[in-house]
Amino acid sequence: MVEEENKKVESEATQAAEAPSPQEAPADAKDHNDAASERSLAPIPEERNSDSKSLATIQKYSDSADEMKSGDAVDRDALLARVVTEKRLALIKAWEESEKTKAENKAYKKLSAIGAWENSRKAIVEAQLKKIEEKLEKKRAEYAEKMNNKKSEIHKAAEEKRVMVEAKRGEDILTVEEIAAKFRSTGNTPKRIFGCFRF
Repeated sequence: MVEEENKKVESEATQAAEAPSPQEAPADAKDHNDAASERSLAPIPEERNSDSKSLATIQKYSDSADEMKSGDAVDRDALLARVVTEKRLALIKAWEESEKTKAENKAYKKLSAIGAWENSRKAIVEAQLKKIEEKLEKKRAEYAEKMNNKKSEIHKAAEEKRVMVEAKRGEDILTVEEIAAKFRSTGNTPKRIFGCFRF
């Protein structure tokens, strides 16, 4: 579209350059050139929305074109070329800004999606970790209870053994006392004293 407008404006500019100079042309040709210059300098309606800057530039140059004399064809051509160039640059700038905005929006959407994915994955991992910690805590409590039960069983067994040893000691002491009483009553001496000495 921009190329078509450029060709259109260039063809009008070449037609204006091929037209006879104002000194050689008759009076009615001057009127024809004035009408053509007014037509070519009028703002061209655009199909696409462009920056307000380009419209302001065209209006500025059309105002300055009205002030120009009708005989300045070279200035008019330069002015037309400048208008076309500025319009093209404005369209390029608008396109560039539009593409940059699209790229930024696309990147923002992707970054948002990545952030959401990261948060969901972190939540899943944290839930799994919490579940594992709960299982470990439950197992730890079970093992602690088992160990406490074992400790109490060991303590109970030790107490039973202590009681048995105390009972055996009591029996041994009674037996020794009975034997000693028997030796005293008979007047005999024991064959072993202190277990290792013999008489």
